[in-house]
Amino acid sequence: MNVGKLDVIKALEADQIVPVFQSLVSLAEGQLSGFEVLARWDCPDHGLILPPNFISTVEDSGLIGHLTNQLLSKAFQYAPTLPAPITLAVNISPLQMHYTSLPCQIRVAAETADFPLDRVTIEITESSLLDDLPRVKEIAAALKSMGCRLALDDFGTGFSSLSNLQSLPFDIVKIDRSFVKNMTTDRESRKIVAGIVALGLSLGLTTVAEGVETEEQAAMLLRIGCKIGQGWLFGRPAPAEKLPDLISKSDHFVCSAEAQNMGGLTVVSFETAAQLQAIYDGAPVGLAFLDKNLRHVTINQQFARITGVTIDAARGKTVEEIVSPELYTEIRPLLRRALRGETMTNIQVPRLPLQEGDLSHSMSVSYLPALDEAREVIGISVTVVDITEQKRSQELLETLTDHHRQMVEMHPQATWTMNAQGHKLDVRPPWVPLDGYSEDWTRNLGWIEDVHPSDALRMKRAVRAAVKNGTEIDLEYRVRSTDGQWRWMRTRGAPRRSASGQVLGWYGCIEDVQEQRQLQVDLDKAQTQLSTLFETLRSRLSLSMTSKFVPSSFRKQHPAS
Repeated sequence: MNVGKLDVIKALEADQIVPVFQSLVSLAEGQLSGFEVLARWDCPDHGLILPPNFISTVEDSGLIGHLTNQLLSKAFQYAPTLPAPITLAVNISPLQMHYTSLPCQIRVAAETADFPLDRVTIEITESSLLDDLPRVKEIAAALKSMGCRLALDDFGTGFSSLSNLQSLPFDIVKIDRSFVKNMTTDRESRKIVAGIVALGLSLGLTTVAEGVETEEQAAMLLRIGCKIGQGWLFGRPAPAEKLPDLISKSDHFVCSAEAQNMGGLTVVSFETAAQLQAIYDGAPVGLAFLDKNLRHVTINQQFARITGVTIDAARGKTVEEIVSPELYTEIRPLLRRALRGETMTNIQVPRLPLQEGDLSHSMSVSYLPALDEAREVIGISVTVVDITEQKRSQELLETLTDHHRQMVEMHPQATWTMNAQGHKLDVRPPWVPLDGYSEDWTRNLGWIEDVHPSDALRMKRAVRAAVKNGTEIDLEYRVRSTDGQWRWMRTRGAPRRSASGQVLGWYGCIEDVQEQRQLQVDLDKAQTQLSTLFETLRSRLSLSMTSKFVPSSFRKQHPAS
């Protein structure tokens, strides 16, 4: 439709040009982050008229400043309904970026409504930078000094140039809707979007994608690292009276869990992102990436499980914000060293119990500096492994081993183990040094070769019968010691069985019974000697008694008696 200057003047006088608000949504959390203020002409005759049909007339008529005043005043009137940290983004005409009065105009409108200037974003198109760049820089510096953020609008179209990103202190770069519209079907558009996102991340800029209309687009934008989405998927521009309803809906849009986990990846191609994410999610260890401010850009599920924090709670938070003060004091010097380019691996750190009654956990953490193409550190790659069970098992094993060693060293008996086939596995005799014996001595009952020949066959049969039948062993035999002497030994052993009753191995001990044997021999000998002595004494006593009671006359008649 054709709009003349008079029509515009009448519309402004009648207060017919009103602000509408379009949602800006964080793609990772699905939460409302702000609104962009857009102009609509509420014409009684033609209904709502979009900006392309009247903005150029307003600019040509020299009324753009008046229109901006009206829109800002009306938009900021609703400041009390916008809780922090929700922001307002305002489009500024390229002409206004040459008006030195613009910063004052914005300040007055915001302060009148008591709306913080650090929650105001001024959107500038690249055409603003073509003429009188020094004046634009002066105005931009004034806006920044007031606390406003600057956004480069519609990047990627018309006058796009990397020099434009260097010209002004931009905080945000907005991707034009024409690329977003085709990115799911057109490879070239997808490459451009990924390239802009990667460029923004490398320059420390937040990327906002315009014209998001489908979940597929939103998920793809999140996967390649775009932070903010804007478009009909999250809601069409709404009048001011709808703001409370929009704000009350905390979950505007939530991407799939797979897409959320990939938020923050800087990629060159969509295929590369898919491959990297598969590796990232499937890794058996915890992985995270920290930016230079030690904020968690990405973490995987294993990292969340091991550290005890959720992905949503960690993403965007600094290390100091999610760990205990004691732990942060311990690891802060390590993080700073990583930012200086040092690599630190396998650092054991504790994780405090999540709640009362929980056991403490141990983690092995590695910090690796992430470098860009110029070998400058851009962040830290973190690897975390839960070593709690390994550490507890190691401590228990060391304790048990020490107890066993103490018992073996102090016990007078030798211990032995044997497998299910009867092959000796280990002998720990404290009284017989086994150095010099060959390996064959331990297999196929080879140790019986050192048993006394008179005992060897009996021993071999007894051991083989025990192995075959699974019965206990209790044998005494003579064995040649290293000094060449024969000593009596007693070996006892019992099988260890599985739950099904199958013999898994044998455990036993060997006892030196030489002294007991010798003592028994000595006792037997002493007993024999005592018995002989007793018989002798008894015989003599019996003869003496007989002589005492025989008459002398009888002894004379029988001298032989």
